[in-house]
Order: sequence, then structure tokens, then C-alpha cells
Amino acid sequence: MMRRVFVFIFSLVFSIFLLTTALASGKKHIQAKIRPDSSKIEVKKISDQAIEKFNHDKDFDYREGTAYDMSAWTRFWAWVAYIIDWLWSKIKSAFISVPGSATFLKYLLLAIAIGFVVYIVLKSLGIDVSNLWRRESKKIQVPFTESLEDIHGIDFDSEIEKAISQHNYRLGVRLLYLKCLKQLSDGKLITWQIDKTNAAYLYELTDAEQKQTFSSLTKEFEYIWYGNFSIDQKGFNGIYQLFQDFKKQIL
Repeated sequence: MMRRVFVFIFSLVFSIFLLTTALASGKKHIQAKIRPDSSKIEVKKISDQAIEKFNHDKDFDYREGTAYDMSAWTRFWAWVAYIIDWLWSKIKSAFISVPGSATFLKYLLLAIAIGFVVYIVLKSLGIDVSNLWRRESKKIQVPFTESLEDIHGIDFDSEIEKAISQHNYRLGVRLLYLKCLKQLSDGKLITWQIDKTNAAYLYELTDAEQKQTFSSLTKEFEYIWYGNFSIDQKGFNGIYQLFQDFKKQIL
């Protein structure tokens, strides 16, 4: 067994030696054949007119990311990237002596930039960003307990007027939705129960048009009430009209 191993190793080393020798000799042989190029070189010149033509040809314009062909959104992100790079260079020069601080600060700046963009987007959508960080939403005085509310025992017209007079439009939307459930229940279109979900009531509707409208109203209600989004008088008036139109469909 050891003899076979020895023969294999010897053969491998010998083969490598022969291959190296052959390559070396071949290289020398090739180098020996190289002769200086004594042929006459003719230098071709391009006219100024041809160069000017190429300069105005868009097919030869290889510039990328030029300001004039960038959209406003692209320029915005380019500006953000520029600010990050600028801050990064300043902070890096100040904290470069601390091991690992450069990488940490780079990702920290990136997170801050992303958070800033998200904040701008949320504000443009009219979302109250401060509510996202509160443990509890601002309490609204509801004239009945949510877990025990009985839609058949509420004077909705009076309560809605009271909410409007107090500019409590979120509560007004809630009352409009509960009143809508009462109207559906009175019309035998749904079977109201205190523990049922809005999706269950939507499933009970058989008319396609009524189901589509009620689905839209449900989304509006849940967006405003459970999403804790504020609504002004103009927005409330629009939603109020939607509920009034739906009332005409079911009566």
C-alpha cells in the first residue's frame, strides 16, 4: 500500500516537473521568435466636422444620471443620497478612531433618512403621526358602553346632532354606522347581535349593490374610528351623504 502511494506521489511530482519544464521551454521558444514590427504605421486623422457631428449625435451620448433628464422624484432621492454622503464624511472623520463606529453611524444615518421620508409621506396623506407613538388613543366621551351598546336603545338623531355640535366628527361617523346597522336590522336584511363582526353583517347581505355600498361604508368607518384618524366637518359631510344615499337603497 505504501509503495503505491509513493509511486503515485513520485509520478505526480515528476509530471508537474515535466509540465513546468515544457511550458518554460515553450515560452522561451515563443519569445525567441518575436521580431520587432518595422511596418509603416499610417495615422488616420478625424476631421473636426466629423467630431462635431458625433458630439451632437444622441447615440454617442454615454452620460448617465444627468440632471436635465432626471424626474423630480429621482432628483429628490439624489439629494437625500448627497446629504447622507456629506453627513457620513463629516461624522466618519470625527469618529473613525472608534472600532465599528463607522459602520454603525452609516446605517444610523440611513435609518434616519428613511424615517424622514416615511414621515413626509404620512403627513402628505393627512395622517396624524403623533398618534402612532401613543400607547392609548385620545379618549372620546361615548354616551354608551361599547361592550354593552344596544342599537335599538339609542336616539341616533339626537346623539349625532350632539356630536356635530361638539365637532366630534369621529364619534359622529361611529353613530352613523351604528344607525345604519339598525336600519339594516329593521329591514330584516341582517340579524343584529352584539358579538357579530362587521364582516359577518356584510356576508348576510344578498343584494350585490347593497353589499358593495355597505362594504365601502364599513371601510370608511373602520378607517376613521379604529384607525384613530381625525376628520373635519367637510369630510364628515361627505360621509354623512354616503350614509343617506345608502339609506335610500335599503328602504
